[in-house]
Amino acid sequence: MNRRTDIEAAVRAAAPHALLATLRTRLSSAYGALAVELHLADYGLRVLTSLDRPDDEPLSLHNSPEGRAFGSQEPREQQVRHDDAVDHHLPVTVRGERLGILTVRLPQTLSTPELIGELTHVADLLGHEILVAERDTDLYQRARRTTRLTLAAEMQWQLLPARACTAAEFAIGAQLEPAYAIHGDNFDWAADADELTLAVTNGMGEGIQASLLTNLAVNALRNARRAGIGIADQAALADQALYDQHRGASYVSTLLLRFELATGRVEVVDAGSPQLWMQRGREVRRIELEAQLPLGMFEESQYTVQEFHVEPGDRLLLLSDGVYEAVSPLGEAYGERALARAIQSTRLLPAATVPRAMLGELAEYRGTETLDDALVLCLDWFGRPEDRDVA
Repeated sequence: MNRRTDIEAAVRAAAPHALLATLRTRLSSAYGALAVELHLADYGLRVLTSLDRPDDEPLSLHNSPEGRAFGSQEPREQQVRHDDAVDHHLPVTVRGERLGILTVRLPQTLSTPELIGELTHVADLLGHEILVAERDTDLYQRARRTTRLTLAAEMQWQLLPARACTAAEFAIGAQLEPAYAIHGDNFDWAADADELTLAVTNGMGEGIQASLLTNLAVNALRNARRAGIGIADQAALADQALYDQHRGASYVSTLLLRFELATGRVEVVDAGSPQLWMQRGREVRRIELEAQLPLGMFEESQYTVQEFHVEPGDRLLLLSDGVYEAVSPLGEAYGERALARAIQSTRLLPAATVPRAMLGELAEYRGTETLDDALVLCLDWFGRPEDRDVA
């Protein structure tokens, strides 16, 4: 049994709360590691927090070596002052979901490219095991908090699939603000061998009532999707579930998209306020859709599907009304021109980092704290490899 296999077996057998302690012991004996630390990205994607030293000052995602490794998603080295040792900052990422940074301190003489390659695989293993362990312990979710979540926000974060996802045909990134006090906005996705389904929802109201409403809508949509039916019927069944519960007094705005992975054909149902934007080359435009009734507003609403196509290199942005209806301190609406500029300014960023960057620009525009939900979901379309070769 080689050392990587031995470490993998030990970490998989570790108690959910003991992943880092187990990894620290194994890396010390197998690789001569002098120290092993794990920092996790917080809910707001602003800082990295220590897993086992929660009282430590969080590390900036922008102005620290760990933060730069997190942003670039590449291993980075940092010479330890007054010591013949090197810190290796390794991204902990699972299918595009950026969890944090594993830092392994090694003697200078042991820091070879081959060994760093092995440690990169160890960081990937740790990420997968953290996601499994979160079913049985609060340790990792607790470590990602710089302040307490509201109950509504707790419900919303538990409902989300992840904040990023990558596949051969696409890459997705999404973020909600205010991260620690979100209530009604939500995003969801699911992919298989043939298709990808995306949903952005916005439950009306505030606080726990908005979160409960969105929870019902998202689970109704998932229930319909998992029954294998099309997105128009998914919307109709979720609409009926919401109406049966609230009799039209509360409703949910939803944007549903289904992508055929082999062709780039997209079906879309626009049932409310979220907007859809496209960047193709240097052109940015809003995709105008037929507005249909929000889910749950009336009994037995019927929904129709519209279609368009995406091409390799296209970028789609799904935005809640908390983005495009934001106002400046002078009362000026954010509007389509400012939104197009924000999309252009982030065009070189990967999909996973676009939402945080756009929401940061939005916060500067508003100039003041707000309790309004804001959601950005970015999808980069690559298409199938054979389509990319043709393009």
